[in-house]
Amino acid sequence: MSDAVNCEYCVNYSYDDNYECYTCEINLDEDEMVKFITGNFNQCPYFKMGDEYRIVRKQM
Repeated sequence: MSDAVNCEYCVNYSYDDNYECYTCEINLDEDEMVKFITGNFNQCPYFKMGDEYRIVRKQM
């Protein structure tokens, strides 16, 4: 299994209206930011799988 992280599935990856693009909401340090921007951010310690249906299941 690959240790690569797909930020699109992370809870912390959201659209920023000011920058008009998707960004990571975590305050990354300089080294982490370089990895994030270059697409080499493997084994992200902040990755948390997003579940957009969690609220719907809670209402049932």
